[in-house]
Amino acid sequence: MADIPLLGGTAKDKVSLDDAVFGVAFNGPLVHECVVAELAARRRGTHSTRTRGMVRGGGAKPWRQKGTGRARAGSSRSPIWTGGGTVFGPTPRHYTVKVNRKVRRAALRSALSLHAERGSIAVLDASGFDVPSTRRAADLLDERRDGSVLIALAPEELIAAKSFRNLTRVSVLVSANVGISDLVRATDLVVSRAALELLTERGRKVDHRDGERVAARAAASGPIAGSED
Repeated sequence: MADIPLLGGTAKDKVSLDDAVFGVAFNGPLVHECVVAELAARRRGTHSTRTRGMVRGGGAKPWRQKGTGRARAGSSRSPIWTGGGTVFGPTPRHYTVKVNRKVRRAALRSALSLHAERGSIAVLDASGFDVPSTRRAADLLDERRDGSVLIALAPEELIAAKSFRNLTRVSVLVSANVGISDLVRATDLVVSRAALELLTERGRKVDHRDGERVAARAAASGPIAGSED
């Protein structure tokens, strides 16, 4: 297992990482697929336009069909008129894209392993914050302020979250809300001990239905040929 430093501790203070989650090879296509899906899901999709049937007015024919010398027109709300309707304009829709659970877990392991390989991950002892202190939080991140920093905390570590949230280029998220795009965007990743356990569990979590499917296939296939009862 790889060891990472503990912020605020001595040089000997290290925290071990699980190689099953933080020691896998980076898979670019999986990470790209999940990042695209996450960014697309963040879109609200409330864009809308009005067709010629939705625009107010245009019920009367502007002028008679023949004899005026002008082009024939049946409505002043035609799409070619100023103030008319829109043709093939955007309508409200969702942009969510389905990504398989196994793909999401594999992409999470790839993103976490990339930080571990680069040495851009550190562990924070959030229990040391008795009261919110932005100055102390800035001192802990003094050597990691060259780029954006992602702080992953457990839900109960509210005091530490208040300490880091006012710092520039620092994002604070609950470990359950940390996405693949957040990990890829961050230059450095700082996690608390509790959040590290939760992220490790997310990376190693196996769907219980996978075991049920394997058992169902085994039961359907019947006894193995040549086996004795």
